[in-house]
Amino acid sequence: MNDLLKLPTEDSRWVTYKLAGNTPVKPKPGIKFNRIAYSAAHVVSDPLAAIDPWLDCAVDWDATIAYRRHLWSLGLGVAEAMDTAQRGMGLDWPTSLELIKRSIEASKDMPGAFLASGCGTDHLNLESITTVDEVIAGYEFQMEAIEKLGGKLIVMASRALARVAKSPADYERVYDRILSQAKQPVLLHWLGDMFDPALTGYWGSPGVDQSMDTALGIIQAHASKVDGIKISLLDKDKEIQMRRRLPAGVRMYTGDDFNYAELIAGDGFGGHVMHGQSDALLGIFDAIAPAASAALGELAQGHLDKFHAILGPTVPLSRHIFKAPTRFYKTGVVFMAWLNGHQKHFSMVGGQQSTRSLVHLAELFRLADAANLLEQPDMAVHRMKTLLAMHGVD
Repeated sequence: MNDLLKLPTEDSRWVTYKLAGNTPVKPKPGIKFNRIAYSAAHVVSDPLAAIDPWLDCAVDWDATIAYRRHLWSLGLGVAEAMDTAQRGMGLDWPTSLELIKRSIEASKDMPGAFLASGCGTDHLNLESITTVDEVIAGYEFQMEAIEKLGGKLIVMASRALARVAKSPADYERVYDRILSQAKQPVLLHWLGDMFDPALTGYWGSPGVDQSMDTALGIIQAHASKVDGIKISLLDKDKEIQMRRRLPAGVRMYTGDDFNYAELIAGDGFGGHVMHGQSDALLGIFDAIAPAASAALGELAQGHLDKFHAILGPTVPLSRHIFKAPTRFYKTGVVFMAWLNGHQKHFSMVGGQQSTRSLVHLAELFRLADAANLLEQPDMAVHRMKTLLAMHGVD
């Protein structure tokens, strides 16, 4: 293999790059985890569909479900129809529901597979929503559809609620209503404005501490209906602060794609065991699935050093994929799936492959190699050269 590439850099130079030559990370088969770990999974678009990609949504269902089977085979759960699947950025509600239906069906054939699905209000026309009651009705509409399929709910943060809520009391009213109706414990979802600017001030307060108080109050009032809460604030101290205050039995699912390794490992806090460690619901686990599985297996066996040795090198990659504008991280996730042969093309729902530059993707390639995440190095090099050629690089 000719593993030399000329890659562009941020300072407008070209450097010759040679693969590190390390063996790709592979998990040991059959090891059980001592953390619950969901990967928020991407969708594979259908590039041959005769549609306008910016306006319409076409999914390659076979490739999309095959990737979920891959995640399950590694012991990871699937968080379905979330923002990693471009929910609200190209993936509409009817397609999301079809995705949830197909994933639930596929999970039945995979022993031990677990799945939770995003329930939101994204079918509503934001411009026409003026009342909290309309938001409640929107949640109930999706909730009924998912539960009818037998799905476990992830109650996603709502742009509509952030738009119409006047105070924390409005959030309390909405979540009291939704949680009281849930058929099984749900995961709550707190997505920071770095992921979605439309969610600024979520929970009804401008500051994180006040918002946390509101969310914790809601959870405390409905602890039996809350499996856990996923927070994506990219602030490890706020996550630790909140998990120490959760009711016993309610999990903190880290969504911190900058600090996940240390948050999952835990800080040894002396309260309830779950107050000292985070479980995981992460978009980056889609891109680093073999390493995530291998590291979690080592952690379960008490091998903390090996856990960090495997997962630590993935953190620079994740911070690059999730760099501002953070909402464009999905492009890096899909790029990794293409490099590693999990899909035949690098195109995305909504044409979102264009949200990151060639320079960004070249650095992503280098960081993936450094983290031993190029599962098929020959293929990865060939595909990187193809991308360079498409940008006019000989």
